[in-house]
Amino acid sequence: MQRIRYSRYFKVSFIVLDVIVIAAVFVYFFLRNNDIFFGEELWEQNVLSITLLIFYWILLSSRTKLYSIARNITYTIYLERLVTHIFIFIFGVILLAKVSNNEFLKQDRFLIAVSLFFLLFIIKSTLFFALKYIRTKGLNYRNIMFLSDDASSQILKNILTERKDYGFKINDYPPEDRFNFDRLVKFWKEHGIHTLYLSTEFSPYEKEDEAEIHRLAEVHKVRISLIPSVIKNIFFQYDLGYIETQPILVRSKFPLNYLTNIVIKRTFDILFSVIILLLICTWLFPIIAILIKLDGKGPVFFLQKRYGYHDEVFNCIKFRTMCVNGHSSSKTTEENDKRITKIGRFLRKTSLDEMPQFINVFKGEMSVVGPRPHMLLVDDFYKLKIGRYSIRSLVKPGVTGLAQVNGLRGDAGDMHIEMQKRILADAFYVKNWTLSLDLVIILKTVFLVIGGDKNAN
Repeated sequence: MQRIRYSRYFKVSFIVLDVIVIAAVFVYFFLRNNDIFFGEELWEQNVLSITLLIFYWILLSSRTKLYSIARNITYTIYLERLVTHIFIFIFGVILLAKVSNNEFLKQDRFLIAVSLFFLLFIIKSTLFFALKYIRTKGLNYRNIMFLSDDASSQILKNILTERKDYGFKINDYPPEDRFNFDRLVKFWKEHGIHTLYLSTEFSPYEKEDEAEIHRLAEVHKVRISLIPSVIKNIFFQYDLGYIETQPILVRSKFPLNYLTNIVIKRTFDILFSVIILLLICTWLFPIIAILIKLDGKGPVFFLQKRYGYHDEVFNCIKFRTMCVNGHSSSKTTEENDKRITKIGRFLRKTSLDEMPQFINVFKGEMSVVGPRPHMLLVDDFYKLKIGRYSIRSLVKPGVTGLAQVNGLRGDAGDMHIEMQKRILADAFYVKNWTLSLDLVIILKTVFLVIGGDKNAN
C-alpha cells in the first residue's frame, strides 16, 4: 500500500501563502495612499512593482533554500535560512525604491520592510511549529526502515525515535528475512516504505546482494539513504565535484578557510564582545563576584586549560561555581554534583558562569559562536574514540554553539553517544558556517539564558 505523501503539496501551499502575504502588505500600503495607487500614470507601475518583487521572492528561494526544507531540519537552521531570505528580500525592496521612480515605495519603504519582516517571520515560524506538532501526533509521517544494526545506524535510529516532530515511523524488519528479497519487497509494499537506510560502516550483505537491493529499490520507488561511519571522518573531508560529467571526491574547503569570512567573523567577535563587556559585564561582574564571595571561600574566577584553534592550549575564564577542590581538572561534572555551590548552580543553569569568556573572545582565543571547549582530558579521550573529533579545532571554540542550543550539553546519559551527537553538530557548523547562522545561535542562547537550560549541570 503506497501512502499519500502530503508533503509534496506543502511547498506549493507555502509559496502561495507567502505570495498572498507579500501582495497583501503592498496593497494595504497602497490603499493608505489612494491618490498614489489610483493615479492614472502610476497604477500600472505599482502593480508591476508587486509582480517583480513576488518573482524576486520566489527566485531568491532557489539560493536560500527557503522551501527546500527537510522534515528533519532543526529550527535553528530553518531560522537562519528564513532570516537570511527576508533580509535579502527587504534589501531588494529598498533598492527598488531607490532606483525606481515609484513615489509610493519611496514614501513607505521602511514601514513596508518592517511589516514584511515581522509578518513573514511570525507566519512562517508558526507554520513550522504547527507542522512539527502535527507530526508529533502521528500525522504526516514517513515510513522508513533499517537493514543494519551497527553503531552508526543505532545513533540515527535513536535520534529519529526521540524526535517525533521529524515525522519518521520506523518499521522493524525481521533480521531473519534479510536475505529473502521477495519478503523484503512485500514488506516495502505492505508498509509503504519511503526510505531504506543502509550503513556504510558494517553491512551483513555481500556486494552482489547490495547491488540487488539497490536494483529492487529503484524498481519499487524506495529511496536508499547511506549512513556514513561515525568512527571515520572521511565524509567530512571530501565534497562531490565534477570534471565534465565525471564525479570525483575533492578535498573540502570550509567557509572559515576563506580570508573574507575570517575577517567578518573576527570583526563581529570584537564588536560583540566589546558591547557585552561594556554594557553588561561592567555592572554584572561585581554583583556575581559579591554573591560568589558570600557563598563561600575561594576565588571569584576559575581558570582552566582548554584546547583552542588548531589545538593551541589557552586559559578559559569562568566564574567559580564549585567549592575549591583538587579534582576540577580531572573529574567532569556529575548530576547533582555536591561540589557545586548554591550560587554556582544558578550560574550554571543560566549560563552566566560563561560570561567571563567574552574576555577570551576579545583576546582572540575564542569566538562568540563555535564548538564549546572541553576539558583537556575529555578532548584527549574522545580524539582516540571519534575520528572526526579533530574537526572542532578548525575553528575557534565558542562561548555558545550549535550543539548547546539544540540541547546537547551536560554530562547526563550515555556520554559516548551524546558526545558523538555533539561532534556531528560541531562538524555541521564548521562545514556550514554563515554570519546569519551565528546570529540565530546567539538569539537562541539568549532565550536559553532567560528560561534556564534544563540540560545544564
